Amino acid sequence: MAISPLLEQLIRTDRFTHGVPAHLTLTPDGNTALFLRSRAGDDPIACLWTLDLGSGAERAVADPVALRGRESVGIGVYATSRSGDLVAFVLAGELWAVRVADGRPWRLPASGPVSDPRPDPAGRRIAYVTGGALRLMNADGTGDRAVAESDVPDVEFGTAVHAAATASNGPLGHWWSPGGTQLLIARTDSGRVHPWPALDSETPTPGRRFAAVGTPNADVTLWIADLNSPLTQASWDRKSFEYVVGAGWDGHGPYAVVQSRDQRTVRFLAIDPGDGSTTVRHEQRDDRWVHLVPGLPVRTDSGTLLAHTDLDGTRHLTVDGVPVTPPGLQLRSVLGVDADEVLFAASESDEPTETHLYSCQPAAGIRQLSSGPAFHSGLFRGGTLVQVARGADRPGGRTHVRRSGQPVVAIASYAEQPVLDVHLSRLVLGPRGLRARLHLPSWYRPGSGQLPVLADPYGGAAAQRVTAELDWRVLVSQWFAEHGFAVLAADGRGTPGRGPEWEREVHGDLFGAAIDDQVTALREAARLHPELDLGRVGIRGWSFGGSLATAAVLRRPDVFHAAVAGAGVTDQRLYNAHWRERSLGHPDRFPERYEACSLVRDAPRLARPLLLMHGLDDRNVPPLNTVRLSDALREAGRPHEVFLLPGVGHQPVGSSVTEELMSRQVRFLQRHLGG
Repeated sequence: MAISPLLEQLIRTDRFTHGVPAHLTLTPDGNTALFLRSRAGDDPIACLWTLDLGSGAERAVADPVALRGRESVGIGVYATSRSGDLVAFVLAGELWAVRVADGRPWRLPASGPVSDPRPDPAGRRIAYVTGGALRLMNADGTGDRAVAESDVPDVEFGTAVHAAATASNGPLGHWWSPGGTQLLIARTDSGRVHPWPALDSETPTPGRRFAAVGTPNADVTLWIADLNSPLTQASWDRKSFEYVVGAGWDGHGPYAVVQSRDQRTVRFLAIDPGDGSTTVRHEQRDDRWVHLVPGLPVRTDSGTLLAHTDLDGTRHLTVDGVPVTPPGLQLRSVLGVDADEVLFAASESDEPTETHLYSCQPAAGIRQLSSGPAFHSGLFRGGTLVQVARGADRPGGRTHVRRSGQPVVAIASYAEQPVLDVHLSRLVLGPRGLRARLHLPSWYRPGSGQLPVLADPYGGAAAQRVTAELDWRVLVSQWFAEHGFAVLAADGRGTPGRGPEWEREVHGDLFGAAIDDQVTALREAARLHPELDLGRVGIRGWSFGGSLATAAVLRRPDVFHAAVAGAGVTDQRLYNAHWRERSLGHPDRFPERYEACSLVRDAPRLARPLLLMHGLDDRNVPPLNTVRLSDALREAGRPHEVFLLPGVGHQPVGSSVTEELMSRQVRFLQRHLGG
């Protein structure tokens, strides 16, 4: 049987990511943009491009096919010197560099697979990570040497496992001083971290470790390197603040952002580059958890500290502790700081499906820079704004460069247009104003009978499903609708965009409010659309959505009559400590919360059809979660189906198993719900 055109397109385009400009940077003068992009919507090989904003001319300065042949992979990561003239990048594990002015890349003789290369500000040397060591090489390929390395197993320099929490971009484990004479380096010791859980619960997986709930985390420390001197360790109360969730080196010196294990306190520490001593410059506290805003805390050129505070239902940007954004404008991320001007993204409380760009300056105050229904993001430097608007017209969005008094310059996207048309209604449901979208089949005509309903949520803190953006998940919802379902995606409490109180309503209970909101969304949507048959309701989801689908069919079989659950956490102790302890606390202190949220414990309650799915190479959610639930269901005599995917990771859509994965779900749902 021929593959569905949409599924074939999802595979060929890697979920519509090929051909889309990505990883954009600007030179300090704002005259040149750099970015990665492949040459077509079905081309997986990303090249490094420059765009001259004066002439509007694009130029490929590093083409993997020209450098390594047709079998090459694309460029995955790059970094520039302060001027932007020297670019270091990784290609198939090799270290390469290019001077933008001449566009002739050269390969550097780095040993071993390379990651995270960082030129010094002047463009003379490149720091890079390989084999657990941070090494340094001159830009001409000479003088390769180790800056920090260890003979102790499970110790790595130059990488930090937690720093991504607050980073909007940039390195995650080593940072140059502005003068290029020193480095701030993370050291990660994973020796006490438990092995990755194997499917049989007995045999550890070699070489992989997993800081699960209630177990030891990796020990992350920060060190100052003077390049030719011994390392100096930064000192703070690491017993009380074991998470290093951010770090950097600006014009005022090195700094770190550290967080307590219970995640109720976050501190911004200034580090003395001479002796490694630290001073607390800012502290945030919350009785439940301190939210980590990407890009914060950070200092401006004048030394002003930017952070955030949650007050009366609004997440505000603060400048030296003073809120500067108005009530109802929900801060989402800080995208950049240029001198004392701040670029940030935020959502209005009454329209969480959109984000917009805003500028904050001491003299001008707050200005909105974007318009139109979309998820807006971007960057700015030297008076130039790069604006990415991901709206409903095309996957990947549109990218424009704006400069005062100059014509707008577009950065072309070659993303393919979907082969499937979307037929959806945007809804605001119930007393809480739940945002939802309802997909009906393109062939459905009013009055032609009721349709079985498929709830298609995510429902967790990591992402919204209902936004102004046309992404691949919207198309998958429509694909299910074409098979005879009314598909409803709704964002309930715990999801981003509606403010701090909305997010924290799941504190201590992951599923109660989330399931209630899905039930409300179904009933309110059916009240507005009588074509929805609430006597035939299914639910599907992946990751947290998979957990939510399982919990829904176990706990509310009166509403949900079948479920497809992929890659869900079923035993809340068998997940990442930093992520899960945020909501449920430490299991030694709050064991009742983990017991109440255990889907394995609820296995004997199953009274509806359930299909469990999991990729066996999932490095986010251990597949043991699905195996344990299946074992508990079998022991309780509860029929169910299991589909395990060898060699497949946490996100299988877009891989070679897409057709089998999706078709199996449709057949299961049609068998039990009709459609």
